[in-house]
Amino acid sequence: VQLQASGGGSVQAGGSLRLSCAASGGTFRNYYMGWFRQAPGKEREFVSAITRDGRAAYYADSVKGRFTISRDNARNSVYLQMNSLKPEDTAVYHCAASTGVLSTIQSLNSYRFWGQGTLVTVSS
Repeated sequence: VQLQASGGGSVQAGGSLRLSCAASGGTFRNYYMGWFRQAPGKEREFVSAITRDGRAAYYADSVKGRFTISRDNARNSVYLQMNSLKPEDTAVYHCAASTGVLSTIQSLNSYRFWGQGTLVTVSS
């Protein structure tokens, strides 16, 4: 499956952005979908993930209450609504697709397919 992320940009602290990730070439509803981010000089880290049917979502503690993940299986897309952005949210955000099990949904190694990333810059 191919993934194309979009929606990144530059915002001031407290602002909002909505990331989108469009999937093609596979059966989208068969995949758990996740968002990861990588800040300069840091390792890629888990941000959020959503189950195949969209009924359950998972978040890193650092974004809980501020970010919301959703998906539209009819549109083969997953979204990340980011509110109350902080400078520490600055990173390249990647969407990813996993055929793994639920217990590994937050594990980077569970994801087989990755998008190219979209840059989010939050200024103070």
